[in-house]
Amino acid sequence: MIRNEGRDSQVLLKLLRPKTTVSAHCDLPCGVYDPAQARIEAESVKAIAEKYAANEDPEFRARAILIKEQRSELVKHHLWVLWTDYFKPPHFEKYPQLHQLFNEATKLAGAAGTKGSMDVKVADELLGKISEIDTIFWETKKG
Repeated sequence: MIRNEGRDSQVLLKLLRPKTTVSAHCDLPCGVYDPAQARIEAESVKAIAEKYAANEDPEFRARAILIKEQRSELVKHHLWVLWTDYFKPPHFEKYPQLHQLFNEATKLAGAAGTKGSMDVKVADELLGKISEIDTIFWETKKG
């Protein structure tokens, strides 16, 4: 018996080919992204800065700086995930300020912002930017 391997492989490929094509604007089905993650970390950064200011113990202060820097890095991470994975070209067209807003927010979480400063006002500025991103995020979820 002679087998037609070319035909067999074509039949197999046809059987394995997806029957339905789906598309999504993000990497996973919606619901996994939320600016709340960045906000919670930014709130921690602000609380740490407040506790730092109220405590003179050098060991406490050193630990507070370390934890604040870690939390600031997490803020940047969560913002970058939203910026790069959730928001797509139609969002940036509808909200032209979005790129600038993310740029400002991630810089406020970076070395020139909360990561490098114990200033509560800088943490408040960061929370304000995250709040603006949050507003736009939820507007995109409506439509």
